[in-house]
Amino acid sequence: MYAIIRAGGKQFRAEKGKTLRLPLMDAEAGAKVTFDEVLLSSDGQTIKAGTPLVQGAKVTGEVVGAGKEPKIYVFKFKRRKNYRRKTGHRQGYTEVRITDVKPG
Repeated sequence: MYAIIRAGGKQFRAEKGKTLRLPLMDAEAGAKVTFDEVLLSSDGQTIKAGTPLVQGAKVTGEVVGAGKEPKIYVFKFKRRKNYRRKTGHRQGYTEVRITDVKPG
């Protein structure tokens, strides 16, 4: 049993017991979260695709914690102009453990 959910403008495949790294959310560790934007759900036998959402489908999870991805470096350069800029970026994420998938 699985579902495709939308969280933070991106799509994720959610299965019971799986831990997802979602874009940073305003939730503390141990908090329960519910995802109502289910785009597709499957119970193992049938697949329901939403138009755009599956009616009655719901995915619940528990926030494990938050963190930051590894740093990526951005280097801007213009030849012959003595222009060089080096910056870094670390994207924040929230880890959510899926506790229940209701296909709807």
